[in-house]
Amino acid sequence: MPALTPWEELVTTALLGTDRRALSTPGKEAPLTLLDQAAAQTVRRRAGLRPAPAAAPPQPAADDPRPPLPPAARQRLATLLTDQPGSGGSGRRGAAPDLMELLPQWLSLANARGYGAPPELLPALLNAARGRTDLRPQALTFAGPRALWLARLNPDWKFALRSTPGGGMALPDPTDTAQVQQLWEEGLFAERVALLTTLREHDAQAARALLSTTWQTERAEDRLMFLDTLRTGLCEADEPFLEEALTDRSRNVRATAAELLSALPASALAARMAARAASCVAVDHVASTPTLTVEAPHECDAAMERDGVVAKPPTGRGERSWWLGQLVDSAPLNSWQGRLGNRTPTEIVALPVADDWRGELHAAWCRAAVRQRDAAWSRALLGTPASPDAAGPGAVSLAERAKLLASLPPRERADWVAGFIAAHGLSEAFQLLGVCAVPWAEPLGRAVVDALNIARDAGSYPWSFSGVMGLAERCLDPAEAVRLEALTAVPDESENASPGAGGYWSEAFQRLVTTLRLRAAITTELTP
Repeated sequence: MPALTPWEELVTTALLGTDRRALSTPGKEAPLTLLDQAAAQTVRRRAGLRPAPAAAPPQPAADDPRPPLPPAARQRLATLLTDQPGSGGSGRRGAAPDLMELLPQWLSLANARGYGAPPELLPALLNAARGRTDLRPQALTFAGPRALWLARLNPDWKFALRSTPGGGMALPDPTDTAQVQQLWEEGLFAERVALLTTLREHDAQAARALLSTTWQTERAEDRLMFLDTLRTGLCEADEPFLEEALTDRSRNVRATAAELLSALPASALAARMAARAASCVAVDHVASTPTLTVEAPHECDAAMERDGVVAKPPTGRGERSWWLGQLVDSAPLNSWQGRLGNRTPTEIVALPVADDWRGELHAAWCRAAVRQRDAAWSRALLGTPASPDAAGPGAVSLAERAKLLASLPPRERADWVAGFIAAHGLSEAFQLLGVCAVPWAEPLGRAVVDALNIARDAGSYPWSFSGVMGLAERCLDPAEAVRLEALTAVPDESENASPGAGGYWSEAFQRLVTTLRLRAAITTELTP
């Protein structure tokens, strides 16, 4: 066999062309000879390739000690994960339940029962969590350590590492001082945040002391993230550190330190804010009816800025009202009763406010009640659910009422929203329903069903209530399915009813009943 032309020479000939650089066979046969020799060289090069050393196999996944799912629950999970939303190709949902919307509750219940995920369903579970960020916390808790093992092998699932403190890395025991100190000094930023968070949950004082060792040398953005970990277990012992942070070079760090200090009613900052706010609000006893008078600050001095007051207001907002709102929402709520004639929160909120300051003052008190989780002030600002301005646009908006409701005990919260629905209907209740505990308490569930029944009898289409209907599918007590059965029939349409509305309502109630029964079955399947 004749010797083959070296590969490099073949490449050079191909680039220059056989007319300018001929091989052993000149003329018209030269291109064919070039291709023949290139093919032979290719086979030779591939045949002579020595295999590279095999990569080390991955370490086995950590064991999951949790008990496996019961067979029926495993089959249910497989069904929920294979349901594809929108596969019907139509915007109309019909009577079929949306199985993917049941997955969050399924995961929550499975985690509460302490079950581990079936290994064969982990890929589908991770794919579902990849597409829905709201699923990730519950899905990754249920998936356990094997999900992190898979995430290191598949770039599509890297979110699992980002969503896990320390990227799934093993953290030292909080009591191992040497290992904790070493990781704090040498670890990556995500590992250090995870370490500080874990240590804060175990020993708040030790976490704060660890942070103090490197605080002055940290970058501003890192100081902000580290400072945020102090929200866990925040206490009076954190005050000296936070007071020092009020002089930080970073405005965001100063603002966060001020926010944390304002959540400590006994802190020096809270006392300073209370004194400033009290100088702006007083009771006018000269008027025929005791009235609150407001004198907003005329300037934002350096001391106010140090305590977290932002000097420049947003576009369209007046400076003085902006400063007033920040002072009032940072002042401890328990300081107002003594300063305003020993009145209760309900009596204070009921006082008229002069010169149209009521909206600004009440909105600031709302923010304070939410931040300080003060149930008494929340009740006072909420008022009675049947009051004319409970649906807005009074001094307290629906969004603010929803936040205030979160400060009340679950049953009281449900009773208030039930009263609101009975008085004002469902059209304004969506935000309020979202903060109620699941499953809804019996009075709230009854109020929602009664309101839906009234809307059906009015002859309108159910699409205006699709948001509430979706919440009902996820939040109604499954025991309500029996009472709802009567609403699944197609009603007789009145003369003023929208065409076909009765049929659409029938489908909506059928879907609701089917979903409630599925939720009941899921609870039974996951019960040990």
